[in-house]
Amino acid sequence: MSAPTIETARLRLRPHVAEDFEPFAALFATDRARHMGGPLSRRDAWFRFGADVGQWEILGFGAWAVERQEDGALVGQVGLNRPPHFPERELGWLLFEGHEGHGFAAEAATAARAFAFRDLGFETLVSYIDPDNGRSLALAERLGARPDPDAARPDAGDVVYRHPRPEHV
Repeated sequence: MSAPTIETARLRLRPHVAEDFEPFAALFATDRARHMGGPLSRRDAWFRFGADVGQWEILGFGAWAVERQEDGALVGQVGLNRPPHFPERELGWLLFEGHEGHGFAAEAATAARAFAFRDLGFETLVSYIDPDNGRSLALAERLGARPDPDAARPDAGDVVYRHPRPEHV
């Protein structure tokens, strides 16, 4: 199974292609990746990229490339994740350099969350966020998610945000 294409007002969530790896690897080579388990070598970034994309075939959900509709620019990634060490299904996001501050992550995450609940029938959805990642914490709050201090987490240091169903936002 491949990722379906979802269009929002400004964005297109689409299946990843090989060319998407370069900006992904570039992001994971920087200090910004410290909030996402990085920085990573190019080799390890490839494994992460492959896992994000491959979840579609294995689990029926995974990561989308996020591009701006007006010009096709790749701005980031949003995904539904559940590797074996994650206690629950997670909604995650990342933006590539220069695309922060435009509301792209919120728009893409809102579309992915709606797809998870509506089309995939998810009952719950969380985001695991590094407590030092203020931008992601703020985005989770803007999306209507709330901290769940009692939730299990893959990393003891993560903050778990529980997402409401779209009709409750």
